[in-house]
Amino acid sequence: MQRTSPRAPLRFSTQTLLLQLAVVLLVVLLSAAVHAWLTYDRVAREAESQALTLARTVASDPSVQADVLAISEQPGTPPPAELAAGPLMTAAEAVRARTGALFVVITDETGLRLAHPDPQRLGERVSTDPSEALSGEEVTTRNTGTLGPSAGAKVPVYAPGSSTVVGEVSVGYSMETVGQSVERDIGPVALTAAGALLAGILGSFLLRRRLHRLTLGLEPEEISTLVHDQVAVLQGVDDGVIGVSADGRITVFNAAAQRLLGLDDLAGTRWEDAPVPDLLKSLTRAGSGDASAVELVAGGRVLVANGRKALHRREDLGWVVMLRDRTELQQLTRQLDAVGTMSTALRAQRHEFANQLHTIAGFMSIGQHQQAREYLARLAATGPLKFPVDQAELLQDPYLQAFVGAKGVEADERGVALRIGPETLVRGQVTDAQDVTTVLGNLIDNAINAAVAGSSTDRWVELEVLDEPDDDGGTLHVVVADSGDGLAAGTDPEAVFAEGFTTASGALSRNHRAGGGQGFGLALARQLARRRGGEVRLLEAGQPGGPGAVFMATLPGTTAGTKDSRLKDSAATDAAFRNSASQDAAGKDHHG
Repeated sequence: MQRTSPRAPLRFSTQTLLLQLAVVLLVVLLSAAVHAWLTYDRVAREAESQALTLARTVASDPSVQADVLAISEQPGTPPPAELAAGPLMTAAEAVRARTGALFVVITDETGLRLAHPDPQRLGERVSTDPSEALSGEEVTTRNTGTLGPSAGAKVPVYAPGSSTVVGEVSVGYSMETVGQSVERDIGPVALTAAGALLAGILGSFLLRRRLHRLTLGLEPEEISTLVHDQVAVLQGVDDGVIGVSADGRITVFNAAAQRLLGLDDLAGTRWEDAPVPDLLKSLTRAGSGDASAVELVAGGRVLVANGRKALHRREDLGWVVMLRDRTELQQLTRQLDAVGTMSTALRAQRHEFANQLHTIAGFMSIGQHQQAREYLARLAATGPLKFPVDQAELLQDPYLQAFVGAKGVEADERGVALRIGPETLVRGQVTDAQDVTTVLGNLIDNAINAAVAGSSTDRWVELEVLDEPDDDGGTLHVVVADSGDGLAAGTDPEAVFAEGFTTASGALSRNHRAGGGQGFGLALARQLARRRGGEVRLLEAGQPGGPGAVFMATLPGTTAGTKDSRLKDSAATDAAFRNSASQDAAGKDHHG
């Protein structure tokens, strides 16, 4: 037995169209029926009114009154043949023929017919109740008699000059005639109803097309599924998503975008008025096309953004702007660079360790034990490793020593001497290594780049670090200077902290290179410092030929250690620093 496949359900737009057509048809039919009934009732009332007028006219005729009175005074009713040839029959038929009435009936005071369109009915009692008219009342009626349905009136006939009722006149118009009048009047109504139906059908088709266009041809179930999927995807991804409609309003601003930009939900806001970086807005301006990725700093983060045009078939749906966080990636890259630099330094020092061990072994083999002890003392004073950073021992924090030492090795490879300034004094321990590394690393990297690009043959970068003790968390002050050529004349000091201001091309210049990763170090460093309540600013702009620019950073709450303990050990620590520096100098002379 072959199984028939179930019929596919009608599309939502088709169901809506059929429902609209049904509603329009029902409204038109109800309106036409009501109008037809009102027309029918009006024409029937007009027929009743005309019948009443005609009945009054006949009943008030003196000859009719006299003839009815004469018959009523006779002892019985005349035979039908005599009534058919009598004056009442002649007068009634003349009136009926002249007015087009269905009937004009005249009766005596008992309701027996004295005049009737059908002569065979003469002398018989009327088929409808004549009591109201015979009691002196005028009435209008709609009933069915021997001649069919009619709309008429009954009027009493009085004796001449008296108020005595001697009979009644009944006049009626055929309801078929009323129906014909309604048919003549209903023609315009039918045309109006047909026009309304056609207009409703056309409007329904236009509404169906608009609905189909607005829903992109999707069914309600599909739209509901898309909404659920959109919410799940947009709120589940770590990338920021901003949707901008074709009319320039933000339609999507997911939680990741709010977090990355540090803003509340901006859905419904005009894109040009939204408090987002101008670089994001430039991605959606006319002529930008599908722009490649650009970098910007927002909320203390380095973001990569790109904008793409959203199209459905040929319909322009607006723009989609994607945001990705590169802050953690840059931090990991910086840490890997530091580890790689340390590894290079360790490999470079391996041969020095081997030479030092051979020297000690030589002293021991020839019995020079005292010289071996002195040599070991000098090694202990200078440390197991020797970075190319002068006075690194002023940084007591091991993290700062390692980080600055690694930067010193990197600078040395590029022909730049990294040195510690004489005002440096750090006795506390760094508590927020991530922010300190980001700010200090960016300042040192920019200074090294400026020194390499400078015209001075003596390339150097000088770093001074001072911690200000506080029971609630010390403040770290950092000053970085270089031997570069400084800022170009007329450069706004605040411009160097703008996104895209870079030294990568050999001189400080504005350079928005998409995805290049350049020009965001100072902007990021300032945002991180300000987020902690600190600051990064330009102290000196420098001059051509050197010295170059001088930057200062203030990082509150980045060191730990009580104020009293540091002051207590100050003198001993200074003596140790001087002793260590002299021993290091002696070691350098010995191994020169």
